[in-house]
Amino acid sequence: MTERLYLADDAVTTFEATVERVLSDPARIVLDRTHFYPTGGGQPHDTGTIRATDGDGDAPWRVVDTEMADTVHHEVEPTGDAGSSDEAPALPEPGTDVTCEIDADRRVAHSRYHTAQHLLSALLLDEFDAQTTGNQLYADRARLDAAYERFTDDDLDRIEARLNELVADARPVSSYTMDRETAEATLDTDRTRIDLLPDSIEELRIVEIAGADEGDEPYDRTACAGTHVANTSDIGEVVVTGRETKGPEEERVRFALAEHVDVE
Repeated sequence: MTERLYLADDAVTTFEATVERVLSDPARIVLDRTHFYPTGGGQPHDTGTIRATDGDGDAPWRVVDTEMADTVHHEVEPTGDAGSSDEAPALPEPGTDVTCEIDADRRVAHSRYHTAQHLLSALLLDEFDAQTTGNQLYADRARLDAAYERFTDDDLDRIEARLNELVADARPVSSYTMDRETAEATLDTDRTRIDLLPDSIEELRIVEIAGADEGDEPYDRTACAGTHVANTSDIGEVVVTGRETKGPEEERVRFALAEHVDVE
């Protein structure tokens, strides 16, 4: 089983690993350890490159998809550096030491949006008693579904203002592991949403966003395997871009970082 290093440190974008096995149709590489995040929890996969460490300039493989199957699979394609030959270069042999590089801009964008989603989920639960029912983030926008009848324009303005207050508060974001039995006995399941996780997951990664003052209860505490920024100030200004009704008593809120919003 690949060691998922991003669970302990989600800021690393360059690392060393060893190839454990390769698969075909499509071409995939399994590593002994990885910082590449696989698609899951509403967060898209990381992309990047994998190159033989002692390959004397060998062209890297481009990681175009990362998914969790029996373990983490890195789907790869030859890069443009592979030359003009029509024949794709051979995948690295098991046992090959490789240097891996994650596309940092994409990872950082996902981390900013994912942390913003945590803030939004906590805000909606605290101030509207609206529990999150789903979410999806991208590198330039995100959406969140919540159990609520309908958000008004005034509600959306209030949500945006409060979100940006929380960002400006510069609250630390941290994570730690906890066994499931302890988490279910001691944590608020309305917030952690442990009930949504498969029973097979026995150890949880808990992500916390600090309270307003030292010693306060966390503003948000939830079970999550995604990537996040270290401080809410790293998110930047958030714009609530709209809402739509998704069904009986379910609303979708769309939001984006200010730098990703078109200014007309």
